[in-house]
Amino acid sequence: MESMLAEQLGVSPEIFHYVLLPLLIFVARIGDVSINTLRIIYMLHGKKWISTFLGFFESLIWILAISQIFQNVDSMITYFAYASGFACGVFVGMLIEDRLAIGRVVVRVIEPSINTDLIEFLDTNGYRYSNISGLSKEGDVNILFTVIKREKLKATIGIIKKYNPNAYYTVEGIKRVSDEDVSDEKGFSFRKLIIRK
Repeated sequence: MESMLAEQLGVSPEIFHYVLLPLLIFVARIGDVSINTLRIIYMLHGKKWISTFLGFFESLIWILAISQIFQNVDSMITYFAYASGFACGVFVGMLIEDRLAIGRVVVRVIEPSINTDLIEFLDTNGYRYSNISGLSKEGDVNILFTVIKREKLKATIGIIKKYNPNAYYTVEGIKRVSDEDVSDEKGFSFRKLIIRK
């Protein structure tokens, strides 16, 4: 099989075995692990059809890569290519996920007192927020909550730091927002279905 592929590609069997095959396994692992990262993210955000579609290609690529490992059990270089591809795939998947910035997050800002400038900015720029009083071991605090799209996170943190460079804040991913239209990729809306009934 390898010699046939080597002939079709016009390379020697040695170059195919020691260079091209490990490279193909490496690239395949980057592909399937990156897809796995995206599939999990979409699954956590309730995107059933996209998750299913990605799962198909993830498993197909994995089967192709692992079958080559089993056909070349005596080749340590294919093991190294497999493991290296997995590691790079994790990194690439995280980069892709970071660029896509899927979903929404809740940002909590904890300050010693109400930051009227920050609240005024949120009001004028259409942010939805909640503001409550709390108690910490240092004493009374003010806690501001806002839910934003992940793509706006960097800008929002910049705004928080602008109005209070020493503000303590936390960010947490959320699956769904109550007033968000819960629909699958084909446009079917569960909210419309409930309202219709």
